[in-house]
Amino acid sequence: MSEEFVIAFSTFPDRETAQKIARELVENAIVACANLVPSVESIYFWKEKVETGAEVFAIFKMTAARYPEFESRLRKLHPYDVPEIVQLNIAEGSAEYLRWIEENCSRT
Repeated sequence: MSEEFVIAFSTFPDRETAQKIARELVENAIVACANLVPSVESIYFWKEKVETGAEVFAIFKMTAARYPEFESRLRKLHPYDVPEIVQLNIAEGSAEYLRWIEENCSRT
């Protein structure tokens, strides 16, 4: 069962953008849940210089089967030229929680 579920990370420029995109992904049953961490400081290299900025960090939970649609939709919705989209397999987890993810990602 462990390879059937994934989490994905992304960052957003502000809370409103993160909430709007997360809500759309949940409403469309692409993800079961999105956790938004309202304030992270990101330090990164962009266009030949080191940048620092405040961002909202998002953690998305979904079935592995929904990941391709998640990535495609997030790329279309995301305002960044190169959005952070990182996927990790869930190796272990509560059976009840994983079942909840599956049920919520298979709503029609």
